Amino acid sequence: MKKVISIVGARPQFIKCAALSKELRKYFTELIIHTGQHYDYSMSASFFKELGIPEPNYNLEIGSGKPAWQIASMMIKLEEIFEFEKPDCVIVFGDTNSTAAATIAAVKNNIKVAHIEAGLREFDKSIPEETNKLITDILCDYYFCPTPTAVEILKGMGIINNVYNVGDVMIDIIYNNYEKIKNNIEILNRFSLVKNNYVLVTCHRASNTDNIANLSEILNAINQLDERIIFPLHPRTRKKIEENNFMELLEKDNITLIEPLSYFDTQTLIHYSKYIITDSGGITKEAYYHKVQAVLIDTQTEWVETINEGWNLQAGPSTIDIIKKISMLGNPKEQSHCLGNGDASAKTAKILNDILK
Repeated sequence: MKKVISIVGARPQFIKCAALSKELRKYFTELIIHTGQHYDYSMSASFFKELGIPEPNYNLEIGSGKPAWQIASMMIKLEEIFEFEKPDCVIVFGDTNSTAAATIAAVKNNIKVAHIEAGLREFDKSIPEETNKLITDILCDYYFCPTPTAVEILKGMGIINNVYNVGDVMIDIIYNNYEKIKNNIEILNRFSLVKNNYVLVTCHRASNTDNIANLSEILNAINQLDERIIFPLHPRTRKKIEENNFMELLEKDNITLIEPLSYFDTQTLIHYSKYIITDSGGITKEAYYHKVQAVLIDTQTEWVETINEGWNLQAGPSTIDIIKKISMLGNPKEQSHCLGNGDASAKTAKILNDILK
């Protein structure tokens, strides 16, 4: 069997790998390399266990650091593994430093690269992930796109060969576990939540947490809401809130602050939310799949179809705009199923097998 190596390093990639790995192993010998970009147990090992991802064959344990140092450190270690393992293809996911590092290291060693979630853009190079996307899509060989828009973006870059619109592999996990997610009522009982009568809030992007003005605007908007709020606090978000004495904005009876949740608990909270406030790209599309509207507190999004269809409303980190968009919720368009139908992983693995054999 031909050999492929999947590169992961952050929570969204673990989810994508969980879906794709099962399908890849029908055709290939797959090795998994964890770069260690997320090294906290709750952000890493627990996800592997919950989602049934095979234990990584290598863990680089890079940890946090400045972007150039992080990418360079990964490239050095990855090159050694690539030279030893001699894979037929390296598979990268999304837009992290791990993705860019693995792509460069593979190409420099004449190894083919397949990009899962190819073609997504936010058209702002000040966003760290944007440069990772550009590096990866310029250098890789096979493009597995999650949406029709991604295909068109690649076409605009002059990339038309080996481009496949397969759908979003993250949706596969929800599709295959939908009944489990709906029946996971324990998480609602744990926090005394009533179905469709609470608001889920998430905020983790550095552009919001590290920008004190943005963080203040977002928290002030949440403070003004009278609805029941459930707010899992990302470690970075909690740290910034405490450092800047913003916690008093959240000390209201209707607001419940909790630790980050497991994958399936998060999906259940999304499924039964009245609506969602988030800056997470993953939750943006997961909410769409669950048919729950969301107000986005980020200035850009890759998932433009969900905006065009009215399921997600873009507010950015502005108190006034967040409150305004909340008042505009309702009457979204009929969904176009732009993210696929839960078979993106199967399509991807089959196409890759047809190419490589």
